[in-house]
Amino acid sequence: MSFVTLLSLLIGLLLIIAGAEWFVRGAAKLATVIGLSPLIIGLTVVSYGTSAPELAVGIQASYFGQAEIALGNVIGSNVFNILMTLGIASLVIPLTVAQQLIRLDVPIMIGVTILMLIFSLDGQLSQLDGVILLTGSIFYTGFLIFQGRKEPDAEVQAEYAQEYGCSEQPTWKQVVFYVVLLLVGLGVLIVGANMLVQGATSLAEAMGISQLIIGLTIVAIGTSLPELATSVVACYRGERDIAVGNVIGSNIFNILTVLGATATMSGISVSPAAMRFDIPIMLAVAIACLPIFYTGNRISRWEGLLFVSYYIAYSTYLGLDAVGHDQLGVFSNVMLLFVIPLTIVTLFAIVWQRPRKQTRSLVHPKDPESHLTDPVSSPESPPESPSALLPRGHKEPGSD
Repeated sequence: MSFVTLLSLLIGLLLIIAGAEWFVRGAAKLATVIGLSPLIIGLTVVSYGTSAPELAVGIQASYFGQAEIALGNVIGSNVFNILMTLGIASLVIPLTVAQQLIRLDVPIMIGVTILMLIFSLDGQLSQLDGVILLTGSIFYTGFLIFQGRKEPDAEVQAEYAQEYGCSEQPTWKQVVFYVVLLLVGLGVLIVGANMLVQGATSLAEAMGISQLIIGLTIVAIGTSLPELATSVVACYRGERDIAVGNVIGSNIFNILTVLGATATMSGISVSPAAMRFDIPIMLAVAIACLPIFYTGNRISRWEGLLFVSYYIAYSTYLGLDAVGHDQLGVFSNVMLLFVIPLTIVTLFAIVWQRPRKQTRSLVHPKDPESHLTDPVSSPESPPESPSALLPRGHKEPGSD
């Protein structure tokens, strides 16, 4: 493994992150020129921008015939987003989960993951499968716009207007600047994705491991850093619903848009290893969100610690499997016979205990006025911000 390979990976990641930021900023500003409302811009342009690094890598990998990197990138990114991004963010401060996410967006995330699994049963994601996924992305975007137009909260609209600086019509010089910013961002994205894919391919060859493993780990973690940064910053700003919505929305777009576009270009071969382990893990992680999100509309610190611990275990398994370590069997047995059953029991305990605690807090309030407050709320979990009213817990624009 040469220094040039590592340098290519690092520079590629940095260029992708910077390019995505410039591209989203330029596109959002230009969208105001054609009359789109700030809220709609946030729900569409910025939503797609969240998955811009994954999309750039997917297209580049498909172009160079490295489809396993594209597939591993999406699977690894979706697993990382939930287990590490939400886990780390909830360790900073317990997260609020908007009702809209529980009722619609999390089921949609689970549904598109199941759809991907079904499409992969024949060992590939065909071009037709890609077209279907892309069509789903268009419908989901339309759904976001429809929900956004129903948003009555003037404060939310004002938040977007202030963020985009679109309270005034831009001058022609500003328009030119935004066009240049968009084009430069797009160019940097392409160059960064090219360097990252080439570096990842060289690394896989040098280490003698599959491109799928590289995509699941190094590439996926790198392209997920914007989501992690956005969610942690949102927590510090007190916008904890944004941290959750950012992750769920990104995972949906990763499957529908990134995999859809990549498969439409050339199709993607799905290895038996991915079908046997990685895709089911992605589905299991998505399903695990339901009981945790549903019971109490929040993610506590210890649940975040559980998420992070599982990602460490998942990464450890991938590492042992990649090098063919003789302790892989022991590790797998421990996970299968002890850790996973213990987690299932813990999830059932969460579902069983939280509603009972909420009921007791209603029947036996600690103070005369406590019956007027939300039993879920606490000094650690304040009422949701206006941004929680958005369809997928919109993330702060431009903070990717």
